[in-house]
Amino acid sequence: MSVSTPPAEKPVPAASAHTSQTAGTRRDGRPRRGVKPSRILLVALLTIAALYFLLPVYWLVVASTKSSAGLFGTFGLWFSDPQWLDNLSKVFSYSDGIFWSWTFNSVLYAGVGGALATLLAGAAGYALAVYRFRGREAVFKAVLAGVLLPSTTLALPMYLLFSKAGLANTYWAVLIPSMVSPFGVYLCRIYAEAAVPAEMLEAARVDGAGEWRIFGTLVLRTMTPALVTVFLFQFVGIWNNYFLPLVMLSDDRKYPITLGLTTWQTAADRTPELYQLTVGGAFLSILPLAAAMLVLQRYWRSGLTQGSVKG
Repeated sequence: MSVSTPPAEKPVPAASAHTSQTAGTRRDGRPRRGVKPSRILLVALLTIAALYFLLPVYWLVVASTKSSAGLFGTFGLWFSDPQWLDNLSKVFSYSDGIFWSWTFNSVLYAGVGGALATLLAGAAGYALAVYRFRGREAVFKAVLAGVLLPSTTLALPMYLLFSKAGLANTYWAVLIPSMVSPFGVYLCRIYAEAAVPAEMLEAARVDGAGEWRIFGTLVLRTMTPALVTVFLFQFVGIWNNYFLPLVMLSDDRKYPITLGLTTWQTAADRTPELYQLTVGGAFLSILPLAAAMLVLQRYWRSGLTQGSVKG
């Protein structure tokens, strides 16, 4: 009687066993899924959208390196005889350095106006979120109406008001309207309701702190993400504002960059050199905005996210 023995199994190499495991399964043992077509479509759409928004910036960078003749005579999306430093020096030296005055004015309007608007919006939003008083909801609804109201509709009435007060064609004519931010009040109220606990305020009052001290030391620190978000929005809005300075100002030495570059573009038909100066000035004008976005983006994202989720 003979007994048949099963054939011995060939040993599987360790590397091939590991490869077969990782190719078909995840580390937790679940089967690996392929990339969904919807995900590929989403990534493709986002890539196209990103290119759509970045293409004008790329064109501006390329155009700022060209001469006036090369601006219209060469391919717009590629460099041709770059002379970037020479172009920028002409921007700063043209008309006795008036571009420096426009830059200073834009920093003044956007920086000071944005900071004061942020402080006022934080105080108003905190008051609407914490204190109970008659007419609170009516005030908040009036603020919401201000968010929906286009700023251009208020420019002419404000000009008549400031002209009556003798403030037209002054720095105050642009600064005072820039200190108001209805969207900032709205965002700060939502954020304060979610992020400022009533127990913290009661504990501070028990320790003897006054309302102004509580607001200056505790509330502002707690609301920092929302305040940075409001400042960033207000800074960008004032920096890009065109219609209000156009209505309020008549002295070109008080113009912001946006209005000054428009005057150069308007005069470029008579002085073709101004085409290149306008492009170079536009490139310089976006640098502060890009720097502010890069530095403050982490506060901006956290402020918007927390306000939207907990509001």
